[in-house]
Amino acid sequence: MIKLFVDFNNADIHGRIRLNSKGTLEDIKNAKIVLHNNMKVTLDDSDGLRVLGYIEFSIEEKIWVAKINWNEFEKYS
Repeated sequence: MIKLFVDFNNADIHGRIRLNSKGTLEDIKNAKIVLHNNMKVTLDDSDGLRVLGYIEFSIEEKIWVAKINWNEFEKYS
């Protein structure tokens, strides 16, 4: 499964994680990932939090975002 670095503080008003941070964009570019709606990915903040997300395009902001369940975080170290 594809794993992307994300900043969980970079959420839109719908609670979706924006995939426009520098680290996220680098992961997408380096792995040559082509995002598409409903793509299943693992989102990881590199600080011990990880969650499953589903990609969708935000028409309002014209960027890719990931829909997550905020109650399903996995903690690791």
